[in-house]
Amino acid sequence: MRGAGWIRGLREAEAEGLRHEISQLEFDLIEAANSKGKGKFQDIAHSLRRQKARLERLEECLAAMPAGRAFQSAQSQFEGAGLTRTDVPVVSRRRGFGG
Repeated sequence: MRGAGWIRGLREAEAEGLRHEISQLEFDLIEAANSKGKGKFQDIAHSLRRQKARLERLEECLAAMPAGRAFQSAQSQFEGAGLTRTDVPVVSRRRGFGG
């Protein structure tokens, strides 16, 4: 089962992606403000407001989360334990299958 540090790492990565998207939308908004069409400007402004609100909620969520271990991918967890994919047993969660 994944811990709080893993979830926090996912949320931090999501927040970083939102920050990048917001900066791109800000550039698009400036470009749209200089153009003649108002529809594109309003669409970009709406997207920008929505993403900023989403980022604010995500940052509030991150602030409330306890600090945990740094995020590790599944592959690095296998390598850190000295395992390979063939060392990990595959368990089926289906019950009553084949019997």
